[in-house]
Amino acid sequence: MSEELGGLPNLLLGTYTPLLDDKGRLILPAKFRNQLATGFVMTRGQEHCLYLLPLDEFKRMYAKISQASVNSKGARDYMRVLMSGASQELPDKQGRVSIPPLLRKYAGLERELAVIGAGSRVEIWDLAAWEQYLARTEGSYADTEEEVLPDLRF
Repeated sequence: MSEELGGLPNLLLGTYTPLLDDKGRLILPAKFRNQLATGFVMTRGQEHCLYLLPLDEFKRMYAKISQASVNSKGARDYMRVLMSGASQELPDKQGRVSIPPLLRKYAGLERELAVIGAGSRVEIWDLAAWEQYLARTEGSYADTEEEVLPDLRF
């Protein structure tokens, strides 16, 4: 992500609740459009959400994954699941993007969505699934007493 604001990378942040239209299209939240305007890769994410990865982030991620040994079953499995569902996308002039049926099914997307900024990527969730996930994990987040990530302290 090349644009910066105040010396910080232009991170993808926030939660939005758009609707999926009858044609399986999503209107991207305005806050994400600049970073995704030149294209992105949409693919399966963890916890049955979808990832929208700006092209530079997808290339960085792919470079890391492709360094894993082909002898590693876990690496092969991860690469297959990630890449077999991947679709390179370009939003239209209204900021709409079609979500392929395979990915809609994977994420259980019907009509109500949660579209969240997760730093270097956007995640698309079924709204009810997002609310359940958040209810399960917010408590443990609030109660964290030790480092989750090395050298991350508040």
